Amino acid sequence: MKFLAITASNLDEFFMIRVGSLYNYMDYGKERIDYSGLREKPFRTVLLHEAHYFFQQQNRLFSEFLWPRFAQNGFLIQNIEALSPKLQEEASEYFNRTVFPMLTPMVYDNYRTFPILMNKTLIFGVLTKSLDNGKEANKLSFIQIPQNLPRFFEIDTDEALIFVPIEEIIRWKIHKLYRNVEIVSASLFRITRNSDISVEESDDMEEDFIDEVKRKLRSRKTGRVVRIEAEPTYSNEMMQLLKEKWNIDDDNIFVADRLMDFTGLFQIASHPDFSAFTSKPPLPQLPYGLDENHDNPLEYLKQRDVLLHHPYNSIEPLLQLLEKAAEDPNVLAIKMTIYRLAKNSRVTTALLKAAELGKHVSVLFELKARFDEENNIREAERLQKAGCFVIHGISRYKTHTKLLLIVRKETDRVVRYVHLSSGNYNENTARLYTDVSLLTTNELYGQDVSEFFNAITGHSQPLFYQSLITAPQDMRNKLIHLVRQEADNARQGLKSGIIIKINSLEDRHLIDELYAASQAGVFIRLIVRGICCLRPGRPGLSENIQVRSIVGDLLEHSRIFYFQNQENPLIYAGSADAMVRSFDRRIESLFQITDTSLHHQMRTILDYNLRDNANAYQMEENGKYTKVQPPAEVPPFNIHQAFFQLYASGRLPETADLFAQLATEPATEVKP
Repeated sequence: MKFLAITASNLDEFFMIRVGSLYNYMDYGKERIDYSGLREKPFRTVLLHEAHYFFQQQNRLFSEFLWPRFAQNGFLIQNIEALSPKLQEEASEYFNRTVFPMLTPMVYDNYRTFPILMNKTLIFGVLTKSLDNGKEANKLSFIQIPQNLPRFFEIDTDEALIFVPIEEIIRWKIHKLYRNVEIVSASLFRITRNSDISVEESDDMEEDFIDEVKRKLRSRKTGRVVRIEAEPTYSNEMMQLLKEKWNIDDDNIFVADRLMDFTGLFQIASHPDFSAFTSKPPLPQLPYGLDENHDNPLEYLKQRDVLLHHPYNSIEPLLQLLEKAAEDPNVLAIKMTIYRLAKNSRVTTALLKAAELGKHVSVLFELKARFDEENNIREAERLQKAGCFVIHGISRYKTHTKLLLIVRKETDRVVRYVHLSSGNYNENTARLYTDVSLLTTNELYGQDVSEFFNAITGHSQPLFYQSLITAPQDMRNKLIHLVRQEADNARQGLKSGIIIKINSLEDRHLIDELYAASQAGVFIRLIVRGICCLRPGRPGLSENIQVRSIVGDLLEHSRIFYFQNQENPLIYAGSADAMVRSFDRRIESLFQITDTSLHHQMRTILDYNLRDNANAYQMEENGKYTKVQPPAEVPPFNIHQAFFQLYASGRLPETADLFAQLATEPATEVKP
């Protein structure tokens, strides 16, 4: 149920951004040719057809697979008619006491303008009979269900926990909002608006840019409608009016079978009564080499580098580092890039503390982090008022890199403490997303990160970095160079191999180089959670490439690039995926793991990703995915459990040859 709710949330965002972007072209008469060669309108037809199929699959899964299993799992989703008179009385009291005072019917007629209906909100379109100049006619009004009401009214009985959809309670009592008026129909629907905002940026004052972002955010509330979800019994008269008003057609209408808006299932999936049946990850462990006796990470990091692997390792050492730095009188400056923050973030609190104590604090706050814009503007303004130097993004680029630099005066020198990460500075998602990050005082990183901050906060243009690969400057070219280097090694009969773990693989230039490397004899393993535009195992093209996706309890978010380099591995990690936007339209960085003692840990991370047979899906040559099923004699291996066990043991295993199985059949049997 939780996964279904996630897919529903993702589909909402897909329509708000991707479909919304398509309508930006259509509505303003701009040309757009899809990668498939289709122009705007034919592409829209194909796109919405596929979206309808996906939506139908969601509804089928809910109705045929989940719904029949509710009772045996101790709960029910029921309408009012299925409740006993006593329980109906409870629902009636809830409506009268809590719901009714919050509802506001909004009539649309010759005297009232069409109301602004909210995005992703359940709405009743109510047709009523009325007299207009002595003639009987239907009048349309709207009732929006407040988003701060729970999706379900919960009733706990001895037999089961009952969830009553809020819309069914309102439908049951809707006559109370239309006293002495005949109701012709009450149709439930939900709209999705275009939320793809693009900000025209210039070199003018920062305040102009912030105002523009705020203005664009306000425009999301009135963005053009790109989808209507409706119940099967919707009023044709109402729907015809909505289609004309919003300039859409039947392709934009999605009919929900049994329940509308599956994101509401989060309420059930996270209910406390089911906590015993939901898997909770073990407590995160301290990273290798760091024990509880080191209460000051500022001192410990002068001795050795620390690799954090979240959520198996706690984010606490990083937060403590920042908090200690904020209070340490010897710390002179803190510089940081921020993309997404947790609500009530300890990061913001530490930076505010540092500024109050007179330290120089520079923060690059990316205001265009999608759907976090308002939170980021609010937090950036707090820091600015406290005296921090705040930069609101870089020109036309989105800053996605994750870097932290702490400058501290020691006895006889200045030491730079550096943190580089694949994930956000968000203590909440650090419990759910798998990421890798590095804490170090190595001057190699300190110099590079200082140069990088000078480039993104000023006008410096470094020619090269010793430990970083950066975008948009040279990331694509550097990665292509490393791929070609492996291909040259293979042609010469030398050890070669590539393993890449990312969220998305979409850049055509890099894909072509991977194909060429495969043809040269390089064994390539790709671990791509989401979009993968490469096709593995195609004769004459990619026989030496295997692609797998890992989808389980935790969100795979780390990006790791591994090149065999004649058994002297080059390992990079960081914030960038292999996408056009990452290479050309974002400020990104990949950092090299130079400490050989950390190579073993990185190899183990990749080894476990390749061994997983519980969460893994393998891509076939035609782009389809099949679930990896271990043979009966092979025990299941779930990395989301194995890593917790590994770090709890305090020791690393011997790492197997990462490329041993690439020249033969897959290690596990693949079944549809």
